[in-house]
Amino acid sequence: MTYGAGIAKGLMVTMRNLFRKPTTVQYPEERLPQHPRFRGEDFVWYEERCTGCASCAKYCPLGIIKIVTSPSGTQTQEGEKYRLEVFDIDIARCMFCGLCVEACPYDALHMGSGFERGRYARNDLTIHIDELKSAPKRPSTWFRPQLEAKGYDPFSGETVPWQGVSRASKNDPTKEEMDSRWVERQ
Repeated sequence: MTYGAGIAKGLMVTMRNLFRKPTTVQYPEERLPQHPRFRGEDFVWYEERCTGCASCAKYCPLGIIKIVTSPSGTQTQEGEKYRLEVFDIDIARCMFCGLCVEACPYDALHMGSGFERGRYARNDLTIHIDELKSAPKRPSTWFRPQLEAKGYDPFSGETVPWQGVSRASKNDPTKEEMDSRWVERQ
C-alpha cells in the first residue's frame, strides 16, 4: 500500500461533502419534526391513576425515583390507595431506559417528549411532585401502542386525559364480568 492513500481517501470524503447542500437548522427558530415515540427528558404522570405502589421506583436500575407514601384510607375495598407525599425523579442520573414506565401496572407514568430541560446546576434537574402534577399531559407513544393506534402525536399540542392512556382493550372483561367470574363464585 502506498504512503498517503489514507489521506487521499479522507480528502475524497471532504471533497464529496464540500458541494452538498448544508442541512443546518436554525434551532430554536426552526425545528425538525420528531417521531411520536421519542423518549424525552420529561415524564408524564397521571395522579388519578397512581396508587403509590412504587413499582416504578423498584424497577428503576439506578434508583432515581423517590416515593414517600402514607395510608390514605380511600379505595379500601379495591385495595389500599396510598397518599403520595413525595414523588421525585432525578433526571440528572436517568438513562431514559423506560423500565419504570413498563413496570407501572396502572399506566400512571409515561415517558414525555420534551428535551429542553438543560440547567446549570444538577439540583435543578429533579422533577418534583408539584411539577409532575402541573405539567402538560403529552405522553410519548413509546411503549403505548394504544396511543399510536389512535394517531396521537405528542407534538401536536393536544393533551391526553387520564382515561385515554390505559392499555386496556375493548376485549377485556368488564368489572361486572370479573365480579361474576371471581367474587360471586362459591
